Order: sequence, then C-alpha cells, then structure tokens
Amino acid sequence: MLLALLMCYAGFTALCLSTDRHHGELLRSKPSPQRRLALRGAGWLLLIVSIWPAVTVAGWSQGLVEWCAVLMLSALLLVLLLPYRPRLALILAGVGLLASPVAAFATL
Repeated sequence: MLLALLMCYAGFTALCLSTDRHHGELLRSKPSPQRRLALRGAGWLLLIVSIWPAVTVAGWSQGLVEWCAVLMLSALLLVLLLPYRPRLALILAGVGLLASPVAAFATL
C-alpha cells in the first residue's frame, strides 16, 4: 500500500501545482498552458495508476477499499501541509516519486 500512497500523494500534488495559486506559491512562477496541461495529465494518470498496486496486493474487493483510504489520507496530508509547510509538501512529493520504484520492488 506504500506505493499506492506515494503515487496518490504525488498525483494530488501535481493537480495542486496545475493551479495558478499553488504553482505561484510553491514554484514562484505562473504555469504556462502546456505545463498546466502536463501537470493535470500527470496528476490524473498517477491517481488512476495508483489503483494497480492496491488491487495487486489485496485483490479487487479489499484493494479498492484500501485504495480509497489511501486516497483520502494522501489528500488530507497535502491539505494539512499546504497552508503551513508548502515547501515540505513539495519536497515530500519529490521524495515519494524517487522512492516509488523501491516500493514497487518491495511489493514483488
């Protein structure tokens, strides 16, 4: 479930960065239309693909329930970090993306 959590958090962070407000707050610039579209696509892709590790580990019935819990947990973590520690939210997404191959091999 760690891989699903990392992918969900990175997906929500990408969706967050696709907005003008959060992109300017975290990266100090306004996103171009191409970057906004790429971040939005990457965010949705990560959220959709994060179903795979949850279902692989626990099966369809339990995996979807656990995926919903991981989805809510990652969104809650991002929402709680953004107002108080926005840089930490961005750093955690980067570290999560770097650690996701290790988590993928751990589930095999």
